[in-house]
Amino acid sequence: MSAREDSVSEQVPRRLRLLLVAGAVFILLLLVVPGLIGTYVNWLWFGEVGYRGVWLTVLLTKLSLFVVIGGCLGGALYLAMWSAYRSRPVFMPAARADDPLTEVRRVVGRWPGRIGTGIAVGFGLICGLIGQSRWETVQLFLHGGAFGARDPEFGIDIGFFVFDLPFYRLVLSWLFVAVFFAFIAGLATHFLFGGLRPAGKSVGLSHGARVQLAVLLGLFFVLKAGAYWLDRYALLSSHRREPTFAGAGYTDINAVLPARFVLLAIALIGAAAVFSAVVIRDLRLPAMAATLLLLSSIVVGGVWPLAVEQFSVRPNAADLESPYIERNIAATRQAYGIGSDRVDYQSYPGVGTKQPPEVAADATTIANLRLLDPHILSRTFTQQQQLKNFYSFPENLDLDRYRIDGRLRDYVVAARELTPTALSGNQSHWVNRHTVYTHGDGFVAAPANRVNAAVREASGDSSASNSGYPIYAVSDIASQHAGQQVIPVEQPRIYFGEVIARADPDYAIVGGGTEPREYDTDTTKYTYAGAGGVPIGNWLNRLAFASTYTERNILFSKAIGPDSKIIFHRDPSERVELVAPWLTVDNNPYPAVVDGRIVWIIDAYTSIDGYPYAARSSLDALARDGDVAHREISYARNSVKATVDAYDGTVTLYQVDDRDPVLAAWMRAFPGTVEPAASISDDLRAHFRYPEDLFAIQRDMLARYHVDEPREFFTNNAFWSVPSDPTVEANPQQPPFYVLLGDPADAAPSFRLASAMVGFKREFLSAYISVRSDPENYGKFSVLQLPTDTLTQGPQQIQNSMISDTRVASERTLLERSNRIQYGNLLTLPIADGGVLYVEPLFTERISTAANGSTFPQLARVLVSYREPGTGGVRVGYAPTLAEALDQVFGPATGNLATAPGGSPAAPPPPGRPTAPPGEPPPASQIDESAITRLEAELEAARAALNRLEQQLDDILRPDE
Repeated sequence: MSAREDSVSEQVPRRLRLLLVAGAVFILLLLVVPGLIGTYVNWLWFGEVGYRGVWLTVLLTKLSLFVVIGGCLGGALYLAMWSAYRSRPVFMPAARADDPLTEVRRVVGRWPGRIGTGIAVGFGLICGLIGQSRWETVQLFLHGGAFGARDPEFGIDIGFFVFDLPFYRLVLSWLFVAVFFAFIAGLATHFLFGGLRPAGKSVGLSHGARVQLAVLLGLFFVLKAGAYWLDRYALLSSHRREPTFAGAGYTDINAVLPARFVLLAIALIGAAAVFSAVVIRDLRLPAMAATLLLLSSIVVGGVWPLAVEQFSVRPNAADLESPYIERNIAATRQAYGIGSDRVDYQSYPGVGTKQPPEVAADATTIANLRLLDPHILSRTFTQQQQLKNFYSFPENLDLDRYRIDGRLRDYVVAARELTPTALSGNQSHWVNRHTVYTHGDGFVAAPANRVNAAVREASGDSSASNSGYPIYAVSDIASQHAGQQVIPVEQPRIYFGEVIARADPDYAIVGGGTEPREYDTDTTKYTYAGAGGVPIGNWLNRLAFASTYTERNILFSKAIGPDSKIIFHRDPSERVELVAPWLTVDNNPYPAVVDGRIVWIIDAYTSIDGYPYAARSSLDALARDGDVAHREISYARNSVKATVDAYDGTVTLYQVDDRDPVLAAWMRAFPGTVEPAASISDDLRAHFRYPEDLFAIQRDMLARYHVDEPREFFTNNAFWSVPSDPTVEANPQQPPFYVLLGDPADAAPSFRLASAMVGFKREFLSAYISVRSDPENYGKFSVLQLPTDTLTQGPQQIQNSMISDTRVASERTLLERSNRIQYGNLLTLPIADGGVLYVEPLFTERISTAANGSTFPQLARVLVSYREPGTGGVRVGYAPTLAEALDQVFGPATGNLATAPGGSPAAPPPPGRPTAPPGEPPPASQIDESAITRLEAELEAARAALNRLEQQLDDILRPDE
């Protein structure tokens, strides 16, 4: 070969190496640069909201786990390969000519250090990336404390099972991974370099291979012994007996637990036998040890417990499992906050003994009966209060309560938010979308028990009347300047909200510039002056955000000045989730006016898995777009309430449960992030609601764990079920509902979250569960238990009874000709000193044939049902107003309660309308007015019926054309 050919042959690999290096650098930049930019943007955002300490703590914990796990496992793999390579035989046996390992052996032998390092680094990176996700386990281990309660089997504080045991199992699992892959790597290296040589039916091992593999296999046995030790404690969280009960049962304690001790001893003996192979060349002893452990795990760990279960437990399950069911009941009540200290059980007959006007609490309940369903009225709010095409309301509105003129009332509430997806034409231009249309405008509320007119037409043409719509208390910029605010709001502009966050990307650039540019009203512009937002005036930040959103306009737009800010992460729940990643955030924030400002209130939960003997539940109900994918829990507390200011995005976390040890651990891990309960203002506390999602979990638990007697628990006879929702065709579980109930003690209105419960796989009413949201008694449950020998109809049965009523069925046929019918929330209410009242609004929506027709629901009728004392029959009321429907069931005196002003029977009457003293009939003026109203409605119904009859006769007599 010539010298020129030699030089060419040297240049080609050099050029190839340069290309490979350049390609590697390019790929590295693609991987690293976006991460660095994202880290910088997070640094800016967390600094803006004041939670940079949380971000740094989480980041450093993840980095530490990445380094420790990646370094240890990568190092273990490298050490195994290095030891195997160093102890390889000096002389390799002759290989066959067609041996495929010859070339591999030559390449590895040329660069053993580089190849070994590359494999170890790659393996370590993968393990580090997987392991860093368990940062929560590490932080709880470092900062966990005592629960102050001990498990019933080992007598250890619950904190060990919650905070320590998960960490020990995490460490053990990674040690298993390290030993397993080190064994595989050592085995492969020895095989490659001749330390392990198959020879017919036997295997030849060099001294170095025997020692290394014996040590690794012995460590595996030791780790297995440790796993058997920890499995003893994990038995208390077993779900093998579910759905019968949770936790360890008779077989677990009397067969599986002793088996763990036996297997632990066998594993240690096996480890000693395997370690003996270091000095004894005979491999039969380690093989026998491995075989013994395998057979023991099958016989002792599997066959023996199965035999105990089949021949001892199953024939006597009710008796043998009773002590463990009792443990399960006590632990579940404690874990989900439904113990005797928070739940008050009362017997309730289900049949009233008095008339509602005779019970002071009923006057309050009926006066505040909610007719408006927040899940139906979103389009009604949008059509009547939208103002502009780029404003709208969430699909599901919310309920809250306000004290107006000294009277507490519940309101359907919503924030009039910007809807970036509704921008059209030139509105959607980048400049307009992100610098002009930046915020929503106003807080809208409507009394939940009032509509704008009482008498509706009975002709079936519901849209012909402008009645049946909410009475709005509007707080937008125009009404603010006009002083027309029922609920005063100092700053109605909304930069952060549920609907705004649906934009992709969801950012706005505000502030800066020489003159206002943000749309405020048709005649005014506005410049954002709040504290929220990340400064974007300097070129470094502009470049970072231009890269993040892949938007060059951020770099070159003249709308961005030195004082401009960029607002992003505008979803209130997302903001709380980011600043408190250790909490599970509720997916239903709701707006409230607190001290003159619109704030979003978000419920947040602490949750864990592994509470001994507690039943498991799922966080599926709390999942936000799949973020919580079927995560099981055995402990939940609503220990934190968060607020997000709708104007400047300020996030504040408040502690509302000072007895939650899990929250205490997180507060030690992130000091200063959660404000104490004493910092909650009275105005804010007055708007706290008990969360629906947590209540749904707790009522599912109460359906079973209200039972005290273990044998009765085992039979399921006394269990309850959540009724199906009779108002929708899919028939899912009926959601809980917020109501203002009169307190039996003083008749004051009490804002509660409630749910009816029916018998196990039955439809008859069995219980009524409610939980208070009042500041004085927040979180106190009341469970009214109906007798098992009565047949009080449940929601599904009542719905069938009401819609099959002759009046309802006949008018429904007429209404459906030109309207869509929607049934609102079916409310179950305890009244009349033992009775149960059902109230359901009926909404109609005219069917529009026009291409651009806009229709929306309006309240058309009210259905009322009540079980008649004595006969047990069901009375059904059906009328345009609640008062008339109640009159049909109870008589005029009860209907008058529904038209009473305010939420309390003691509320002052309106001018010119005197009220009767308790126990006396109402004044004649009230009776006359009610009678006139009913007479007018009946006359209108009669005229409509006559017109329909004439039309039908005309159709019959007129020949077809």
